[in-house]
Amino acid sequence: MTTECNGRTLVFQSKNSRDISARFDGGPVSLDGGGVLLGQVEQHARIISRFAACFTDHRDADLIEHTVEDLVAQRVYGLRLGYKDLNDHDDLRCDPLLAAIVGKKDFLTP
Repeated sequence: MTTECNGRTLVFQSKNSRDISARFDGGPVSLDGGGVLLGQVEQHARIISRFAACFTDHRDADLIEHTVEDLVAQRVYGLRLGYKDLNDHDDLRCDPLLAAIVGKKDFLTP
């Protein structure tokens, strides 16, 4: 029995100009594709944004690189994708799919 490959491409909305699509042709693979769905839910429901608004940021605004919303989103997405430890975020910061989900235009390379 031969396997029939589905040539269809699934296209998702993005927060920026980066294209996000799911293809099944064996190209570059990300195991965290479910994060795209989480990003879509957040765009519509704004749950993380509303949760982040509950915190008061006492840091010096001139020294801030990441907003409270960015930090909360990173932690929530990491937990939902199965990364329970904060040290896993060292790997996640280099993931182009996660960068696209949270609306970053660029990402770090390992």
